[in-house]
Amino acid sequence: MLRTASCSASLTSASPFFRHFPLSYSSLSSSTGALRAPGRNLRRVASPASTGRRVFLRRGLRVPSTAGRGVNRQLSRLSVRAVATQPAPSYPDVGQDEAEKLGFEKVSEEFISECKSKATLFKHKKTGCEVMSVSNEDENKVFGIVLRTPPKDSTGIPHILEHSVLCGSRKYPLKEPFVELLKGSLHTFLNAFTYPDRTCYPVASTNTKDFYNLVDVYLDAVFFPKCVDDVHTFQQEGWHYELNDPSEDISYKGVVFNEMKGVYSQPDNILGRIAQQANNTYGVDSGGDPKDIPNLTFEEFKDFHRKYYHPSNARIWFYGDDDPLQRLRILSEYLDMFEASPSRDTSKIEPQRLFSEPIRIVEKYPAGRDGDLKKKNMVCINWLLSEKPLDLETQLALGFLDHLMLGTPASPLRKILLESGLGEALVSSGMSDELLQPQFSVGMKGVSEDNVQKVEELIMSTLKKLAEEGFESDAVEASMNTIEFSLRENNTGSFPRGLSLMLQSIAKWIYDMDPFEPLKYTEPLKALKARIAEEGSKAVFSPLIEQFILNNSHRVTIEMQPDPEKASQEEAEEKSILEKVKAGMTEEDLAELARATEELRLKQETPDPPEALRCVPSLNLSDIPKEPTYVPTEVGDINGVKVLRHDLFTNDIVYAEVVFDMGSLKHELLPLVPLFCQSLLEMGTKDLSFVQLNQLIGRKTGGISVYPLTSSVRGKDEPCSKIIVRGKSMAGRADDLFNLMNCLLQEVQFTDQQRFKQFVSQSIARMENRLRGSGHGVAAARMDAMLNIAGWMSEQMGGLSYLEFLRTLEKKVDEDWEGISSSLEEIRRSLLAKNGCIVNMTADGKSLTNIEKSLEKFLDLLPENPSGGLVTWDGRLPLRNEAIVIPTQVNYVGKAGNIYSTGYELDGSAYVISKHISNTWLWDRVRVSGGAYGGFCDFDSHSGVFSFLSYRDPNLLKTLDIYDGTGDFLRGLDVDQETLTKAIIGTIGDVDSYQLPDAKGYSSLMRHLLGVTDEERLRKREEILTTSLKDFKDFAEAIDVVRDNGVAVAVASAEDIDAANNARSNFFEVKKAL
Repeated sequence: MLRTASCSASLTSASPFFRHFPLSYSSLSSSTGALRAPGRNLRRVASPASTGRRVFLRRGLRVPSTAGRGVNRQLSRLSVRAVATQPAPSYPDVGQDEAEKLGFEKVSEEFISECKSKATLFKHKKTGCEVMSVSNEDENKVFGIVLRTPPKDSTGIPHILEHSVLCGSRKYPLKEPFVELLKGSLHTFLNAFTYPDRTCYPVASTNTKDFYNLVDVYLDAVFFPKCVDDVHTFQQEGWHYELNDPSEDISYKGVVFNEMKGVYSQPDNILGRIAQQANNTYGVDSGGDPKDIPNLTFEEFKDFHRKYYHPSNARIWFYGDDDPLQRLRILSEYLDMFEASPSRDTSKIEPQRLFSEPIRIVEKYPAGRDGDLKKKNMVCINWLLSEKPLDLETQLALGFLDHLMLGTPASPLRKILLESGLGEALVSSGMSDELLQPQFSVGMKGVSEDNVQKVEELIMSTLKKLAEEGFESDAVEASMNTIEFSLRENNTGSFPRGLSLMLQSIAKWIYDMDPFEPLKYTEPLKALKARIAEEGSKAVFSPLIEQFILNNSHRVTIEMQPDPEKASQEEAEEKSILEKVKAGMTEEDLAELARATEELRLKQETPDPPEALRCVPSLNLSDIPKEPTYVPTEVGDINGVKVLRHDLFTNDIVYAEVVFDMGSLKHELLPLVPLFCQSLLEMGTKDLSFVQLNQLIGRKTGGISVYPLTSSVRGKDEPCSKIIVRGKSMAGRADDLFNLMNCLLQEVQFTDQQRFKQFVSQSIARMENRLRGSGHGVAAARMDAMLNIAGWMSEQMGGLSYLEFLRTLEKKVDEDWEGISSSLEEIRRSLLAKNGCIVNMTADGKSLTNIEKSLEKFLDLLPENPSGGLVTWDGRLPLRNEAIVIPTQVNYVGKAGNIYSTGYELDGSAYVISKHISNTWLWDRVRVSGGAYGGFCDFDSHSGVFSFLSYRDPNLLKTLDIYDGTGDFLRGLDVDQETLTKAIIGTIGDVDSYQLPDAKGYSSLMRHLLGVTDEERLRKREEILTTSLKDFKDFAEAIDVVRDNGVAVAVASAEDIDAANNARSNFFEVKKAL
C-alpha cells in the first residue's frame, strides 16, 4: 500500500471560481493498485478543502483521489487560449422531427468551446422534464438525473430516500441493484448524493453497453423504487428500533442514522450546520440530525417520493461520445409513462431574506478531556452575500477575490490569521455558491477563550485593510495565471469531466436558470481581465469586499466551545428516550419488536435468488480487453540520472516528478519529513520572502508539491521510501518550473521559527480532525505499522505516532529552535543527490525533447551523493490489539494480518476475492445488518497485509466477529458462473480505471518504483480473468491468518471500549488520543 503525506504549493488548490461541495466519500472496492495506478491507496495528510455545505453520498469511505494534481476537481475547464480559435467539430445531430417523434422538443443548441462540446437542451413535451444532451469526443460518458428535494425538517428524508431508491426497483426487484453494479460493472463513477436542496444520481463509464446498463438501472430506481412499498428498506437505510431479546435494551439502528451520528461527532460539521441560520429549506439538515431522524414516519417517507421524484421535477444530463438520439430513445420509454405534475412548482426554493442586523450564536461541541480545553474554541464569521443569484461576471470576480484572499499560503487574509498566533488553523473558510444564494465564511479553530474576540476583530480589520489598499500586482498576476492554467488543463483527476460540468450546470439549472451559462467562461473571463487591466485590480475587488462583506448586515458569527460532557450527555439523552419507549411497551409489544428485529435481519442476510440477480444487466467476459492498458514509456539517462518519458497528448502542459531516495535519512528525523516538505514550500530564501516565492510559482507554473511516499516492495525486506517533488507548467515555461524546483530544494532557508510553529499547530489540528472524521484511516495506518516496515514509516509521518510527535514538538520549537532548524538542514543534505534520483516526465514528444536542456541544468545543480550512509529501516509497532479513545458517537473498527506469512503466493484472483468479500459479506453484515455506514476490506499485494475496516459503525466486537467469520464465508460460498463473471468484470473495472494523461504517467512511475513490470500486469490480468470458485475456497486458508494471528485497532468512544474490555477481559490496550 502506498502512503504519502502531501504538502502543495499548487496555487490551484482552491477553486478560482467556486467552492463546490467536498466529495467526502466515494465508492470503494478492494485494492488493485499493483496492477494499475499504485497511487490508488495513497494516504495524504494534506490540508482539507473548505468544508462548505455538506453533501451526503450513498456509499463510500474515501476521498476520490483527486488530490495532488487534479486539485480543481470540480472546476477545471479549458482556457480561453486553448479553445478560442478552434472551429466547432461536427457531432451527431438530433433533428427537430426526430426529437418530436420521441416526445421531445429542441429548446436550444450551442457549441460550448470551453469544453469542445455541442450542447442541446430538450424538453419532454408531456411532463416538462428538461434534458441537457452534451456531445463530444470524451469516451468517459456521464449520465445524471437531478431532482429538487427541499426538506421541511431535519428528519433526513432526502438523504434516506437517496439511499433507499437504489435498493431494488420495478425492473430490478432484488435487494440492492446498486451493489450488483458495483460488483460487475466497468463504471468510472457510480454513486448518489444529497445536497441541502437537491438529490443527484450520476453514473459514468467508458464502455457504451455498460453505460446504458447503468442508465437503465438508475432511471428505474429513481422513478419506480421498491422502497416506497417496503418498510424494511426504510428501516434498514433510515432508522428502526432494534431489540434482539425482550430482556435487553432497545437501540436505534439504521445506516443513515449512524452516518449522521458520525457527522455530528465532528466539530467542523457542527459548526457548518449551526451557521445555516435560515428561514427557508437551508435552515434544516437534509442529511438528518440524529435527534430528529427517529421522528420520521414511513408515510412521510413515501409521500416525499411521490411529491418530488417525478419527471416534471427532474433535470437529466447526458455527456460523452455516445449517440444523442439513443439517449432520447432511452428516456422516452420512461418519461412517456408519466403525466405532468405540479412538483416543479412545489419544489421551488424560496430565497432567504437578508438580515437587517448581524447575529451571534454560542454553541458547545463534544470534546475529549485531554489537553487545555480553554484553547480549543472555534469562531467563524459567515455572510450571506445576496438575496438573488449573481450574474456570471460578478460570480467570477468573487471567486477570483476568494482565491486572492484565501487560496494560497501567501494569500493575505489566510496569512495574517495564521501568523497572528490566535488560533491553530482556519475553519470553514471560503466562498460557497453552489446553492441558490452565495455565502462567504472565514474562521479559526484552536482559539483560546480570551482570543475569540481578537480573531473576530482581526478578520474584520484585515478585510477593511484589503478594501482600502487592494492587492499586490504580483498576487493578482499569480491568481490569474492559476485560473488560466486550471482552465487549460481541465484536470478533474479521477472525477469524470462530464460530471464536473454537470455539477457546474446544475448549480444554475436547478433554480430554473440557463444551464448553458455556467459552462461558458471565455467571455466573462476576458471581460474581467480587461477590467483589471483598464481600471486596476483595486477598482474591481475593493467594491466587492465593501458591498458583499463589510457593508453586509447579514452576518452570522458562530462561537463554538469545547464541552467534555456533551458526548456523554447526548448518549444519556438517547438512552433515556429509548428506556421510555421500552417502558411504554407491553410484553406482547416487546415480543413483537424482537420478532420484527429478527425478521429484518433475516431478510437482510438472505441472498437474492439467482433469477433475481440475472435481471441486472451486465457485460460478458468477451467485452473485456485481454490486455492491460500500456503507457508509452521510454527509459533514458541524463547526467547519470534515470529519466522516464511518457509521450502523451497533454494540451501543451508538462508534468514532472523528481524522486529522491530516503535511504540515508536517520530514523529520528523521519517524523520531521512532512514539516520539512511544508517548509520547502512555505518559507523564503535569502532573496525572496515566502510570499514572493509563492507568487512566483503561481505566475510561472501550474503548481509544485512535495511529499514523502512509502510502500512495501513485494519480495523485498527493504521498503520503497522516497520524497517526490511534483510540478507542472506550460511546455514553454519548463525552464521556470525546474528553476523553481531547484530554488525550493536548495535555496529555501529554515530560519522562520514562528512560521514553523504555525505549521506544527496546523498539523495538530489537521490530525485531530482526521481522528474524528477518518478514524478508519488512522486504524489502518496503526495496523500497518505493526505488520510491516513501510507501514511503520508512514505512521510515523501521518498516524497517531505523528500526532504524539507533533504535540511534543510544539513545545520544543520554543526551547530548541536551533536544533530543529539544524535537523531540517540535515534532512535536506540526506535527500538531495543525483545518486538514487529518478525523473518522470509526461508530455507530447516534441515538448519532451525541448525541455531536456532545462532538466539537464537542474540535475547539474544537484549534489552528487547524499550526506551520510545508507540506513537500515526495521521499525514496527508492537503487535497488540489497540483501542484509540476519541469523543464520538460511532466507531471505526479494523483488523489486519499478513497473509504472505502463511506461505500464500500472490495470484490475481486475490483481487477478485477481496472485492467480492467487500461487496457481499461485509456489505451485508457490517452495513446492511450491522447499521454501519460502511464496511470493506483491502488487500495490499506489495506487503501482503489484508485489512478489514468499518466506518461510522455502531458496533465494535460484533464487527470483529464478522471479520473473523470471513474464512468460513468463503468456504461455504457457492457462486454460479454469472456471479463469478460479474466479480471478475468489476475487478477489471478497478484495474482499468479511467485516467487522464498526467495520472497515466504517474502510475507508470509508481510501477517502476515498485518493480511491477508489464509482463506481471499481463499475468495478473490473466489470473483475474480465469478466477474460479476453487480460488475462493483456497483463499479462505490464507485469510484465516487475520482471525488467528491478526491485530485489531478501533477508534471509538470510551464507553464502547470499556464495554468491549468488560466483555472480553482486557481485549484492547487503551490509548487516549483526544
